[in-house]
Amino acid sequence: MKKFILALLIGGFIMAGASAKTAFVYFSATGTTERMAKNAAQAMGADIFEIQPVQKYSDADLDWHNKKSRSSIECNDSKSRPAIANKIDISGYDTVILCYPIWWAYAPKIVYTFVESQNWTGKKLVTLCTSGGSGLGRSGSDLAKYAKGSLFKGGKDFTRGSGADIKKYVEGLFK
Repeated sequence: MKKFILALLIGGFIMAGASAKTAFVYFSATGTTERMAKNAAQAMGADIFEIQPVQKYSDADLDWHNKKSRSSIECNDSKSRPAIANKIDISGYDTVILCYPIWWAYAPKIVYTFVESQNWTGKKLVTLCTSGGSGLGRSGSDLAKYAKGSLFKGGKDFTRGSGADIKKYVEGLFK
């Protein structure tokens, strides 16, 4: 009887691990982060969702040399929360890997819009970014503060890295 109960318990743990679901959620204004997220999601066999802004970002919006460009204004306003056009539901996922570009050393404000719209209770959060030079910085831990109830596992800049590299990194976080 003890062996039977032990077998049931072990089987339950195996099934629980097998049913763990991972979602990649990304925002990309130029396509760089989109390529990274799609390659990683494919390598991990995970579902993928795009954060789509109501108002798409033009090249002029992304001109960081212009202090009056849309992205510059958003990045300098801590309360800015650009609207999202599509609904993303992470309720069926155990792990969410959030992918975004770095703008002025931070995640774009639309990523905060997404994070604040979700119930993160009991979910594992990993952040991945693409960057032209400043790297992840504090962006992951900053976002984790808004993902109330999540377990922030860490983050990394994967501007240059394959889906296999990302898979290896993420799996290493959960060992």
